[in-house]
Order: sequence, then structure tokens, then C-alpha cells
Amino acid sequence: MCKNFLGTRLSWNRLLGTAGVGVGLLVFPAVGAETNAAGANAVPGLAATPPMGWNSWNTFGPDVSATVVCGVADKIVDLGLKNLGYQYVVIDDHWEGGRDAAGHLLANPKKFPEGIKPLADYIHAKGLKLGIYSDAGDQTCGGEVGSFGHEEEDAAAFASWGVDYVKYDYCNAPDDFMTAIERYTKMGKALKATGRPMVFSICEWGPRSPWLWGRNVGGNLWRVSFDVGDMWDTPHNTHSCIGILAAIDASCNHEALAGPGGWNDPDMLVVGMGNKGNIKGGGCTVAEYQTQMSMWCMLAAPLMIGCDIRNADEETRRILTNAEAIAVDQDTLGRQGNRVARTGSADVWCRTLADGNLAVALLNRGDQPQKISADWKDLGLKAGATQAVRDLWAHKGLGNHADKLTLTVEPHATMLLRLSPVSEQVKN
Repeated sequence: MCKNFLGTRLSWNRLLGTAGVGVGLLVFPAVGAETNAAGANAVPGLAATPPMGWNSWNTFGPDVSATVVCGVADKIVDLGLKNLGYQYVVIDDHWEGGRDAAGHLLANPKKFPEGIKPLADYIHAKGLKLGIYSDAGDQTCGGEVGSFGHEEEDAAAFASWGVDYVKYDYCNAPDDFMTAIERYTKMGKALKATGRPMVFSICEWGPRSPWLWGRNVGGNLWRVSFDVGDMWDTPHNTHSCIGILAAIDASCNHEALAGPGGWNDPDMLVVGMGNKGNIKGGGCTVAEYQTQMSMWCMLAAPLMIGCDIRNADEETRRILTNAEAIAVDQDTLGRQGNRVARTGSADVWCRTLADGNLAVALLNRGDQPQKISADWKDLGLKAGATQAVRDLWAHKGLGNHADKLTLTVEPHATMLLRLSPVSEQVKN
């Protein structure tokens, strides 16, 4: 098992106390205990591995439409993304068309002239699943109608339309910790009460520590960072948008809280954005995009594509369709990787996999090539144990290594590796 970089971690109660919440309010397992049990409002069996799919926000923002969504769904199938596990097609903000006189939620008649149900039918016919967006406030982040005060009827509407995934934002809502828990609990209960399995995505961005309570309110994933922009780095995780590195750092030390049914979410992939679309930030290099994919897989993070896959270039398709990397993300053990060593601008990350192998990432945060070493003691391996090393991007073996592995990593790049034990018989 991978060694913990920080040593002793805080207890749940101390974490809750730090956040200003009464310890007696919620009951949590001790850190290090199994966290795979579903919360009270969760639907058993949902999100057994991190959800994969596509979300409209990064590219289309307010320009989302039924035409766009159908075109993307077609491409998910045509490019083989569906067969790799990308199954949720999520309509983000600006699909809404207000409410009717009875308070029922409506779709924008210009963007979705037939409503959501026929669109869901189209998506389902392709073997895919439909996701939709709402907000725990009176208004969404984009100023559309929110679900506060309408949780039960909106959840019922989503179920009747055939929705499979609900992203629930927290704009235009009170800042305090307790109100967030109450509002997400209410929607979690409402979704469960419909009887239709719907993945519940808690999009709270992290200020109220949703990793502490997300599973208990019925969440299947919860944001640990602000929105990731199309940029490599920003100094701090304090507001949207942040860079890829800031999101990686925001994901540290939450690994004990993730597992089947509930996942830490560092936001969507910006792979292939190329500084185009609804979000910008200057764009990233191919190495930086590949680092995001590598590290999201190490973090057992949801893989939600944000680029316009209808026009994806060869490098974007190569990154998004790496089956060996995706296998790490979707590993059934569900243990999130953690940082086990840092030396200057060099990180070593480790993730234990279901078959006993280790996924290891060597991340070069710096601007120059550098040699990065992974010591067996940091990986939790026995001294002298021989490991076969495979490069998951080059798709080739790097030979057998014992005690230590040292590789040269290019600037802003990540070596994503799989280590498997070599038996004494094979060595001899």
C-alpha cells in the first residue's frame, strides 16, 4: 500500500471542528476506516467508479443547445469514447427556460424546442446517459432559475425526463457551512425519493469542505476546488478559474474520503480546449494537458471532457482515449492516489490498484527537465523487491527495477507508470 506523505492525519472531528461545525451534528467514520458505505440519501450501486463523460460548460457556456448535445453524443460513439467508459452527456447551465404558472421547470424553447425528454431518449438510444444542471440558490451561476424551494418538483421533473445525472451548483446561496449541508441534503433526498437512479454531483467548489459531508447527503462526487481554467497554474485555490496544478494541490490529503459511490472532484478536464470556447486562460501545452489526464486518473477523479470533441485534434483524441490511463482511473478498488514525496518541483504520487499493482506518477512541476526518483520506501514496497515498470503513455515496459526508480521527466510533464511485482521464479 502506498505510504502517506503527511504521516498522521487529522481526525474527522478535528476537521469538522476546524470548519466550525458541531461535532454532534453528523456521524463520520474515523480517518483510515473504509469510506465506501453509501450515505443515507445515496442510491446503492451508483458511481461505483468515477463517472466519465462530457459537460457543455467549458466550450459552449450559454450557447448550449439540443443540436450541440446531439452532435456531441454522436461523436462520443463515433470516436469510441463510449466503449472506453465515457457515458454521461451533461447539459450545464443555460438550458433553463424559467417556470410555468404552476412552478414547473421549463427548458429554453429556442435552445431545446422539444424539451428535455426527447433529448434524453436520443441519448439513451445511443447507449449513453443524460446529465442536467441546477443550483441550490434562487438563481444559477448564470442567472437562470434555480431549484431552491422547488427541490422535490424539480427532482421529479428530472426523473420524468429520463435524467441520469444531476450537477447541483451553489451560486446565489448563503455562505455558511450548515446551510450548504441542509440544501444539498434536501436535493439528495428529493432525487432518491423519485426512485430513479441519478448520480448526484455536488458542485460547491470546496469552501465549505464538501468532502466531509458530501457522501452523507447523498452525493456521488463533490468538488474539492474552484473551476479549472485552461491554464497550467495559479498561485492559490481561492477563486475561479484556477490552474491545473492548483487543482492537483487542492486534491491532496482527501484520499481517505473517496471510494466507490463517492469521489473527490477537482473539476472538468480542459484537455484539448486550446484557449477556445466559453472558458479561457491562455491555453496549455500538450504536456500540460497530458499531465491533467494523468493526475486525474491518479486521483480517481471523474473524467468529464470539456472540449468540443466534434473538432478534437489527434493529440486531444490520443490523450482522452488512453485505455491504460483510464484503467487506472476506473480501478475497482477505488483508492485515490496520494503524494508520497516532494523534492523541490518534483512530485511522486502513488495509487494502490485492485490487482496489487501500483500506479505511480512522476510529476515535474518545474520549467526544466529533471530526473525524478521514486524510492520503494516511499511507495510502501519492501526493500529489494523487484518491480516490472510499464510506461502507460509510451505503452511499453521500462524493465525491472529494485529499491528505486529514476527517470527524466520533461517540464510540466508527468510520467504515468504501472509497477507490478516480479516473482522470484521469473527473476531466476
